[in-house]
Amino acid sequence: MSLSLPRPFPLSTLAAGFVTVLVGFTSSVAIVFQAALAAGANQAELSSWIAALGFAMGITCIGFSLYYKKPVVTAWSTPGAALLVTSLSGVPLPYALGAFVFCGALMLVCGLTGWFEKVMNHLPLPVAAAMMGGVLVHFGMNVFVAMKTDFGLVLTMFVGWLVLKRVWPRYAVLLVLVIGAAIAAMQGQLHLDGVHLQVARPVWITPAFSWQVLVGVGIPLFVVTMASQNVPGVAVMRANGYDTPVSPLITGTGLTTLLLAPFGCFAVNLAAISAALCMGKDAHEDPAQRYLAAVFAGVFYLLAGLFGATIGALFAAFPKELVMAIAGIALFGTIAGSLATAMKEDQLREPALITFLVTASGTSLFGIGSAFWGLVAGALAIAVLNMGIKRV
Repeated sequence: MSLSLPRPFPLSTLAAGFVTVLVGFTSSVAIVFQAALAAGANQAELSSWIAALGFAMGITCIGFSLYYKKPVVTAWSTPGAALLVTSLSGVPLPYALGAFVFCGALMLVCGLTGWFEKVMNHLPLPVAAAMMGGVLVHFGMNVFVAMKTDFGLVLTMFVGWLVLKRVWPRYAVLLVLVIGAAIAAMQGQLHLDGVHLQVARPVWITPAFSWQVLVGVGIPLFVVTMASQNVPGVAVMRANGYDTPVSPLITGTGLTTLLLAPFGCFAVNLAAISAALCMGKDAHEDPAQRYLAAVFAGVFYLLAGLFGATIGALFAAFPKELVMAIAGIALFGTIAGSLATAMKEDQLREPALITFLVTASGTSLFGIGSAFWGLVAGALAIAVLNMGIKRV
């Protein structure tokens, strides 16, 4: 397969890639910081964590997307980071990195054996789409929630999107982002004082292994990453019509995690929310060209890794209302498409609805997020409601 990048490329793909990274970092980078601090990391080691994660996401996004010519977006495990905040307290840093190595090895085994892909291939498309809708619906709602605290900024962005969607749809999201940044600057809400350009330096720490830490940290990290991140990630791809082979993706993310764990890469997995930004019409009218958005996301992730010491402050410079608004607006089309797909089959309408409701509820059990339980509930509904029914 050719790895060439066609020219010229539409700016909408670049905008989608940037918004993907913007949303990914601003939504959870603080949790990663907390996880590193819980493990006793100093400032240099914390910077190394961000660098390792940025490089891991950048390499996998670019490599997979160019190879398969389909959008493949990876991300750090946000639920995994949240788990680490509480589970790494009192764990020496080398043993924490040993748990990261173990998690990567388990992911690698899952990819090489192919069992994860076999399970995911039996997931009905309407249920996958309903899960995606449940995951993303809060982002769409947050556009209007943000109006409570900055009505002028968000309303202007929303009205601007309505107009631009009518007259210049391909670049509507990019221009709305520019409009929002300009308004925030005029209002004095862009806080760039704390942003200083500094190149990150990866810090190697030799992993150490303890069966207590492997069982208490490594296995839970693996479980929440697979159930709360990779399962929705595959569902998002399938819901958007991309049949990218799953096993090589799990193998690649597992191997990347394994190799970069000594630098602080705790878990890299398939993205769901940020991936949806690269798979909708706003990224490119032609579904076959949307992989370019994922490639640009990878480029921005590499830059984020290179300047890991700076990137947190840079993304924090945007007011939270702007980030909430641009994320929701960018996902309007994807949410609409997922709901339409979820409800299109009569026999699967109720299971899809149950999947959507459970996912949107935010219910978390045993440390596993609502997206996984939404799929479980949908599968149970299919088994009960459609048992013995033959499709024609």
